[in-house]
Amino acid sequence: MRGEFLDLSGRRLYYYAAGTRGAGEPVLFLHGFPTSSYLWNDVVRSMSEGHRLIVLDQLGYGRSDRPEGASLAVSAHAQRALAVLDTLGVAQACVVGHDLGGAVAQWIACHAPQRVTRLMLISSVGLDAWPRLRTRVARALVGVARRLPAPLLAGEAYASMRRGFVDRHEGGRALDHFLRPFADRAGRNALLAHLSAQRSDETAGFDLSAVRVPTAILHGAHDCCVPASIAHRLREAIPGATLTVMADGAHFLPLDMPDRVAAAVGALLSR
Repeated sequence: MRGEFLDLSGRRLYYYAAGTRGAGEPVLFLHGFPTSSYLWNDVVRSMSEGHRLIVLDQLGYGRSDRPEGASLAVSAHAQRALAVLDTLGVAQACVVGHDLGGAVAQWIACHAPQRVTRLMLISSVGLDAWPRLRTRVARALVGVARRLPAPLLAGEAYASMRRGFVDRHEGGRALDHFLRPFADRAGRNALLAHLSAQRSDETAGFDLSAVRVPTAILHGAHDCCVPASIAHRLREAIPGATLTVMADGAHFLPLDMPDRVAAAVGALLSR
C-alpha cells in the first residue's frame, strides 16, 4: 500500500492505494465518523487480487487537512471524493461506505450515477433516521464544548463509540488512533464541526429508488450506533438491494470482521 496527499482547491486529502493500477474494477472505500482510512486496512489486505483499491481520509479526518470552515455536509464530502477519482483518472468505481461514508456513497450513487458501478453500504446512516444518540449529543455539546478541554471531549467520544466494537480491547486501540487528531484545541473544533454537520436533511431527500447498480447492505445485529432498522429501510428503498445482517456483528464491522467484509465486497464485485 502506498499513500500520498492530493491538493484539492487548497486543501490536502490523504489517500492510499493498493492492488494494481488499471486492473479490474476500481473500488473506493469511504470511512465514517469518527474514523479514517485506517478503518479499512485489514479489509484491503484481505481483498482478492485483480482490483485497484482506493482508500480515502475524508476532509477533517485522519491525515487529511482540518476543515477550517469548509463544508462537511454529505454533498461536500461526496464532491471531494469525486474530485479524488478525477485526479486519479478513475472514471467509475464500486463505492463502499461505512457509517457516514455510506451516506456519502448514497449521494454519489444518486447524483453521479455514471460514476458508480456497484454500491456497498456497511453500518450506514441514511434516510431520515440518523442515530438519535449521536445527533442528540451533537446538539447538546456544540453549545458548551468549546469551553471543554480538548482531551476531555475526545474522551467522551471514545467512551460512546467503544460500545460499537465486538472486541472492545482492540476497539479501544483503534479509537486511540482515530481520535488522536482531535485531542488538541484545533482538533476539538474539528470534532465539533463534524458533529454539527451530522444532519438527516440531505439523506432524507435522496431518491434511492433511482439507484440501478448492484447494491449490497451489510449490518451488525448488535450495532448500538446505527440501528439495524435503518439497514432494512435502505434495502426496501434501493431496487434489488441485498441485506446481510451479521448475527455476531456490531458497528465497526471492517475492524471486527475484516475477512468477512472483504468477502462480501468480493461477492458484490462478482455480481
